[in-house]
Amino acid sequence: MNKNLPLICPSCENLLKVKQLHCEQCETEITGLYSLPIMSRLAMDDQKFILDFIKASGSLKVMAQNMKLSYPTVRNRLDDIISSINKLGKNGQ
Repeated sequence: MNKNLPLICPSCENLLKVKQLHCEQCETEITGLYSLPIMSRLAMDDQKFILDFIKASGSLKVMAQNMKLSYPTVRNRLDDIISSINKLGKNGQ
């Protein structure tokens, strides 16, 4: 079963950070307080959109065809994701 990385604290709804990393191969552990990358803080459907966009070689026309949506709809979706990325970047990495 694949588990998604939680991004928001279930108690106070604040952004979670990574505190420890562990290598299962050699048992190395790294401890600290690290912010999650901006891409991983996006909603899962936004992450999927970006991955599909890359697979389509950055073509919104291809994306629109694959998603069976109009070009302007896909363009607006990309603009919304760009806006989210800009907001996340301003709130610190």
